[in-house]
Amino acid sequence: MNISITFRHMESSSAVKAYAGEKVSKLQKFLRLPMTAKVTLSIDKLRHVAEARISSGGQHLEAREDSEDMYASIDMIVDKLERQIRGTKGVKQAKARRVGRVSEPAVPEKRAPKPAPAPKVVAPSAADLRALKARARKPPAPPRTARKRLTVARPLKKG
Repeated sequence: MNISITFRHMESSSAVKAYAGEKVSKLQKFLRLPMTAKVTLSIDKLRHVAEARISSGGQHLEAREDSEDMYASIDMIVDKLERQIRGTKGVKQAKARRVGRVSEPAVPEKRAPKPAPAPKVVAPSAADLRALKARARKPPAPPRTARKRLTVARPLKKG
């Protein structure tokens, strides 16, 4: 994990730098691959602006936020980036489900399969037997009309 913090048009502060580094580093837990983050903190007139660009594998995320307080700006960009990460993760999982792929672990486990427990044999009660017989019966066929009876009983004459 590589995080670089840049200050523009303002004096660098170790407290703000530590706060931004701590907040951005928490995003690593949502990403599978190590991330590279570039955070730029600046002042534009009276607005405190925070920008961040994160790269992790093939994923590139970007956020920009400005407010009256630098700490609030940092919090807002971290929230934006977290939403972006969760959104792309959900899209990837949905696509994988549609295709029918199941993510498999990189290293398969080498455990012996557990033997299946022996099935318990229980005699069904009289009520269970009656319910099974009732389900096995077919519903009666619908009554046929007189016209259908005639067509089924004898074939039509040609000619």
